[in-house]
Amino acid sequence: MLDRYTSMQVFVQAASRGSLSAAGRELNMSPAMATKHVDSLETRLGTKLLHRTTRQLSLTDAGREYLQACQRILQDLEEAESEVSSQQHQAMGRLRLNAPLSFGTRFIAPLIPEFTHRYPLVEVDLGLSDTQQDLLKESWDLIVRIGHLADSDLRARRLGNCPMRLCASPEYLKKHGTPNRVAELSNHNCLSYSLSSAQRGGTWAFGQDGKIQVPVTGNLMSNNGDALLAAAVKGQGIIYQPNFIVSEALASGALVAFELDHPPLDLGGLHVLFAPDRRLPLKVRAMIDYLVEVFENSPCRPS
Repeated sequence: MLDRYTSMQVFVQAASRGSLSAAGRELNMSPAMATKHVDSLETRLGTKLLHRTTRQLSLTDAGREYLQACQRILQDLEEAESEVSSQQHQAMGRLRLNAPLSFGTRFIAPLIPEFTHRYPLVEVDLGLSDTQQDLLKESWDLIVRIGHLADSDLRARRLGNCPMRLCASPEYLKKHGTPNRVAELSNHNCLSYSLSSAQRGGTWAFGQDGKIQVPVTGNLMSNNGDALLAAAVKGQGIIYQPNFIVSEALASGALVAFELDHPPLDLGGLHVLFAPDRRLPLKVRAMIDYLVEVFENSPCRPS
């Protein structure tokens, strides 16, 4: 009989990654063995948990319910192990941390070596994505996010500020002029970030609450801030991005920042989000404390 604990791990990984092969790789087993574990669960329960085809995998109704139960059980077991570990003052185990792509590449990834040096028994699984991740559903331990926090049961620690900057290359501003009022942006090539609700639909939002909506046009829209940065440095147009994206280009003179008659949108700051559990695993508490320490003078603040 296959180990039920391992079978639950396989099932949770398969559900979150959309593939039994990916679940097997994550748990260092063959796709065939991963399939046997899920088959074992379905036989034990007497119902299908997954719809499986050669191209995709999806949860049945029973699978969705069982997934939540498995996540709770595995989390409880991990917390129990972490509690024992904490008594020995050792953080250990795999820590799954998710962060925005550009910010994570610049400011989170370079922090991992020092963290793992401090806590050598912790293995960090760093995911970088600008799409919104569900901490509980996707089984992340921590999520670093920029912006106003949606209402949820998750807990949060504030790490810093993330002011927005309007920038363009010196060549662009010399050729097209520097706008002084938000209304003048309609006369410029504005390069927009497609994942931001404040820059979609042909408008840019200004003011603390974002209620000042300014019509803009431009010949580039991207779901990645670094792509917009590269285009702006080459003189393509104006970008409206967080300070952490443009700070190096501003310092080198590749971009010039300017202010208008209304302040930029308040993004709401930089936070690390985590589960509302009363007793967090020591590895999670260690990373939270480490991030708070490092970002005490946040790189998101204006230089």
